[in-house]
Amino acid sequence: MTKVAFIGLGRMGHGMAGRYLEAGFTVSVWNRSKAKAEDLIARGARWASSPKDAATDADAVVTMVADDEASRAVWLGKDGAAATMKAGTLAIECSTVSYRHALELAQELRGRGLIYIDSPVTGLPDAAASGKLTLLVGAEPADLEKARPYLAPLSTTIRHFGAVGSGTVYKLINNLMGAIQIAGIAEGLAIAEQAGLDMKLVLEAIETGVAASPQVIRHSKRMAARNFSGATFTAALRHKDAAYAVALAESLLSGAPLMGRAAVEAYERAKAYAPDDDEGKMIEIVSRSANAST
Repeated sequence: MTKVAFIGLGRMGHGMAGRYLEAGFTVSVWNRSKAKAEDLIARGARWASSPKDAATDADAVVTMVADDEASRAVWLGKDGAAATMKAGTLAIECSTVSYRHALELAQELRGRGLIYIDSPVTGLPDAAASGKLTLLVGAEPADLEKARPYLAPLSTTIRHFGAVGSGTVYKLINNLMGAIQIAGIAEGLAIAEQAGLDMKLVLEAIETGVAASPQVIRHSKRMAARNFSGATFTAALRHKDAAYAVALAESLLSGAPLMGRAAVEAYERAKAYAPDDDEGKMIEIVSRSANAST
């Protein structure tokens, strides 16, 4: 039976690991906190004592962790997955990492005879749990074909952007645009509130206007209602992704004015205010600043 090691059981990773169980794979899981794995273990997953243990004899290792540091640790650190993986094993990085890290990790893992692809995802946790993610892939064509059986349980759409690293480039673009949009929504709604506009009418106008997008519509409703329950993406994660994206932009667009820098600064404040809460709390920061100056 095909064996998959899944490392990282956060909001997205938990559902993704569950999809492999539903698809009939033999699944080993590892996470810093075993508590997040308990229901997966009850469904048939094997709990591993380390990423290395999880990866032993696996046909593919899939990771979904927070950032470059965590990615480096689970692949290359003490008891990292790469220490035990056999040549020809698939190494699938679904985390959102920096472009530089993606290239460095690819070089290191390929040097060990492994097949590395970057495959960050878009979609919310419910899409992860139902196998309806979109995967943004950077890989050699032949490597992607080998990986498809391991990507199919997770996704309805695979977008192959080109060589290793290109999937990460697009994911950073995507999340930077999201950061700019969400910061803009917060500022726009705060202006409307301070000006005394009818917020129900404002939301109706936003939803049907030219600035509408799925991101704008979802966050504008939650911000106006100050409903931040069931966080799907935190301020700390958005700040990290935006910072990675701006670093990439600065390497490619030297001297250009970058709106992303303002988004990074805004999310620096959001991270300090409520790092693990929903990113929509950006509006509270904007509103507090406005009220403090009046």
